[in-house]
Amino acid sequence: MFGGLPELGISNGEDLKETLTNCTEPLKAIDQFQMENGILLPTLQSALPFLDLHGTPRLEFHQSVFDELREKLMERVAVIAEGKDEDRYSKLEELLEKSFPLVKMPSIQPVVMQVLKHLPKVPEKKLKMVMADKELYKVCAVEVKRQIWQDNQALFGDEVSPLLKQYIVEKEAALFSSDMSVLHNFFSPSPKTRRQGEVVLKLTQMIGKNVKLYDMVLQFLRTLFLRTRNVHYCTLRAELLMSLHDLDVSEICSVDPCHKFTWCLDACIREKFVDGKRARELQGFLDGVRKGQEQVLGDLSMILCDPFACNTLVLSIMRNLQELLSQDALPRDSPDLMLLLRMLSLGQGAWDMIDSQVFKEPRMDLEVVTRFLPAMMSVVVDDHIFTVEQKLPSEEKSSLSYPTALPDAFNRFLQENRVACEMGLYYVLHIAKLRNKNALQRLLPALVESYNDMAFGDIFLHLLTGHLTLLSEEFGSEEFCAAIFDSFLLTSFSSKENVHRHTLRMLLHLCLKVLPSFMETLMKTLEPPKQCSEALKELYTQLTEKLEAQKKSPPPPEETPSLDLGLHPVTVTTTTASTPTTPH
Repeated sequence: MFGGLPELGISNGEDLKETLTNCTEPLKAIDQFQMENGILLPTLQSALPFLDLHGTPRLEFHQSVFDELREKLMERVAVIAEGKDEDRYSKLEELLEKSFPLVKMPSIQPVVMQVLKHLPKVPEKKLKMVMADKELYKVCAVEVKRQIWQDNQALFGDEVSPLLKQYIVEKEAALFSSDMSVLHNFFSPSPKTRRQGEVVLKLTQMIGKNVKLYDMVLQFLRTLFLRTRNVHYCTLRAELLMSLHDLDVSEICSVDPCHKFTWCLDACIREKFVDGKRARELQGFLDGVRKGQEQVLGDLSMILCDPFACNTLVLSIMRNLQELLSQDALPRDSPDLMLLLRMLSLGQGAWDMIDSQVFKEPRMDLEVVTRFLPAMMSVVVDDHIFTVEQKLPSEEKSSLSYPTALPDAFNRFLQENRVACEMGLYYVLHIAKLRNKNALQRLLPALVESYNDMAFGDIFLHLLTGHLTLLSEEFGSEEFCAAIFDSFLLTSFSSKENVHRHTLRMLLHLCLKVLPSFMETLMKTLEPPKQCSEALKELYTQLTEKLEAQKKSPPPPEETPSLDLGLHPVTVTTTTASTPTTPH
């Protein structure tokens, strides 16, 4: 506990023990030890007996003086470090040399840690000693740890790894949240709110202004994205940069070539729309990637692969298509639409680009614009014609029934093209939001075979199940239930547990609206297999309990019979002259 004192020429407990063992007059020896090691203040010696008379132990007095001096010293260290003296750091290094031997002493340790914290470059030898001792490493300030981490990537990785895992767990928990609404979904929190999350704040603090540590975190994110294909790592890449931007950490923002692009895109995500002015700014950044700097495209594609960026881009494309439709204009004639598709294509190709290390913008299939989008618009027109037809007087109506088949080009691109599939999925969400039952029943079966099973991804299913709550009354129809469950969700639930979970999540909200006979069949079909996650079992149990509770609850009371006695009111004619309401 008192190791290190002898190195500084200060006596410790062992010295006192040796003195008392070898002396002939112990009391004189104790007085001598107190004189030599007490507070060297002549006026204090005469005052100490007064404390004895008051029953104040010498230990208590010395401890209080020690605590006061320690606080003053720590304050002084901070003042020296914040000052402008040229030799301020040499003073701190001198103090570190004197105090470091006592770093294991609990009472002195805070002073040593304060000095280490304020040194921009701690001597290598001291850093190694701190790193080698688990207890010291644990209590040292993050400013000291940064200096250790920047030359120890493995140690930094051990610190960062639990945070990255926590981040992914939080994102997935949000996608499987029991709350289900169109207004409050995965994409509802603003970018600024998301950046206040625990993981982002901790990572920002760990990085500080250290470019080397920032680069290490980005490398971890790229590696994990490559290993898992989990797009939430792309979100964290953008959030981390913008969190440092919020704190004005120019040391990092000025050297990250993606900073201005991410800043502009962040503003679009906040508005959930890419307007013309910002679209041109973003285009300027993409066109400004110089020869020899193509590697930047890897990071830009990762930022565009962020689900929040992707959501904003596709919502903007949908809005753009609606405007083109109202103007009778072709998709290929809209520069804004072409840019949005270019960015969506770059984002969707992020994994391939980082994996292949070929940093080149993916060539967009022009048939997406010339064949797929017109096919999708023809579905919109079909729907519009049918709606108008229903509003006509009965004698003017034709025998037109709602179309069930889809254009071949729509189906083909949905299966073969990633960008087209993303737009097709968002179109389905759009019609669900409009409560368009007919179009939904027509489109959902086509999603069973989508590019890379994108229609069964968590983000789309999270949004779709939330949107379907708007059509809760339709679940009383067998035709509608068959379209949602038999023709779509139940086609893959047995092989994909996430689909099983999303289906149960939705039923927890809508089970009382679903046709009872259909619900009974669903419960048998959706019973969890023996080997499944606890989350799935828990959802099924909750749903079972909710249905049981409904069965046990008493039926609503019948209407109270009217107390009408059959007496009809009698109208009495009055003969009183009416009083004029206006003066003569």
